[in-house]
Amino acid sequence: MNTPANLKYTKEHEWIRVEGDVAYVGITDYAQSELGEIVFVEVETIGETLDSGEVFGTVEAVKTVSELFLPVSAEILEFNAELEDKPELVNEDPYGTGWMVKIAVKDSSELDALMSPEEYEKLIG
Repeated sequence: MNTPANLKYTKEHEWIRVEGDVAYVGITDYAQSELGEIVFVEVETIGETLDSGEVFGTVEAVKTVSELFLPVSAEILEFNAELEDKPELVNEDPYGTGWMVKIAVKDSSELDALMSPEEYEKLIG
């Protein structure tokens, strides 16, 4: 499994990459491989401010639908519009073109509670 060192991770298999005042969120390589072929990503929370752990959307695979949880309290700024026509980008490049939302982090100290790549690798075994 690919677990980039520049990201933080959640027990629910989301990742977050902070870039200045904004951050990007998606699901991990492990999560996409467990879900299988992703056919739809839905995010209806654009413009909303959500708390850490709240559901910001869903990802639909051929056989299941899974909720997406926000790693930190944030405002949802943008949905990756490319996923509307190409949800398979989540399978092909979960940490790059397969990102799901761009957010404005409300309290950066919440990032400290997230898992390091090493901790996440232990979680998934």
